Amino acid sequence: QLQASGGGLVQAGGSLRLSCATSGRTFNTYTLGWFRQAPGKERDFVAAIRWSAGSTYYADSVKGRFTMSRDNAKNTVYLQMNSLKPEDTAVYYCAASSSVIQSSLYYARYYGYWGQGTLVTVSS
Repeated sequence: QLQASGGGLVQAGGSLRLSCATSGRTFNTYTLGWFRQAPGKERDFVAAIRWSAGSTYYADSVKGRFTMSRDNAKNTVYLQMNSLKPEDTAVYYCAASSSVIQSSLYYARYYGYWGQGTLVTVSS
């Protein structure tokens, strides 16, 4: 089970940290990802982390602004979002994949476990 939290309303240039708490199974061999979906748009890749190795991957649109990390003790992954822009407004979802190659981790269809979304609204 994945439980996302931390969304809210923030002004442009501000920061938010999203959390995704995992439970029910051991996710520390999985790939965890963050995706987002704006109204009327498809669900897009934001970031991913290979839990065991700690390797991270980012969409070009968030590189240098967002940082994904994990806390082994808390079984939680985070998405630190800085320098937020109005175009970052979306519902953010965390997801997990038990086995995905690097070239595929950018695609939602390779993730079998999804949490509920958390809304991030960035005002201009």
